[in-house]
Amino acid sequence: MTATDPALTALAQGWCALSLLHGRIETHIERALQAGHGLSVREYSLLDVLSRQHDGDGGHLQMKQVADAVVLSQSATTRLVTRLEDRGLLERYLCPTDRRGIYTNVTEDGLKLLREARPTNDAALREALDAAAQNPDVAPLVRAIETLKAPIPA
Repeated sequence: MTATDPALTALAQGWCALSLLHGRIETHIERALQAGHGLSVREYSLLDVLSRQHDGDGGHLQMKQVADAVVLSQSATTRLVTRLEDRGLLERYLCPTDRRGIYTNVTEDGLKLLREARPTNDAALREALDAAAQNPDVAPLVRAIETLKAPIPA
């Protein structure tokens, strides 16, 4: 295939459409979360991911797993955790069985904020997808998103 191959051009255009759709959805959700709850999309995502942890085997996520889940580098995730900890929404403590491990849990205030913000996030997502579905160029992507049932495994 050459750089001007129609299949490559279509592939690049599809990727561009997906990237554009993602950016528009994230921007719409960001505005809603900031206005209603003082949270960024990344902060909301981090609280959501950490709120799903449990104390059983494999229940606490390592920082790399958290970083992968919120699509940030480990250093950016650590900075985000620190900001949320400073706001009283997260807390860190040493693993009781491995003193080298550090766990991060959502505090009661963090869980309360997450419960309050979840309907805003969900409504903003629905609004952004409904608006995107009106554009015939990205409507197939919206339909694909709506049919997904679980996160893509790493």
